[in-house]
Amino acid sequence: MSGNARDFNNIETQAVIKFFFLQGKVSKEIHAILTETLGENASLYANIRNWMAQFKNGDFSSCDAPQP
Repeated sequence: MSGNARDFNNIETQAVIKFFFLQGKVSKEIHAILTETLGENASLYANIRNWMAQFKNGDFSSCDAPQP
């Protein structure tokens, strides 16, 4: 990581998305906030939707699943 405050790793991004999810925000709102804040470093909308689906299913883990 370059040390830039706008460089978020996967776990940090998921934590921010989880925070907004718990506040009741929807995917489009979260994507807009991240895009406004992080610019081109923001997560793709599809990734945000996937994480939101996980959270809605009760999976609040911020860790990536082990790779085969």
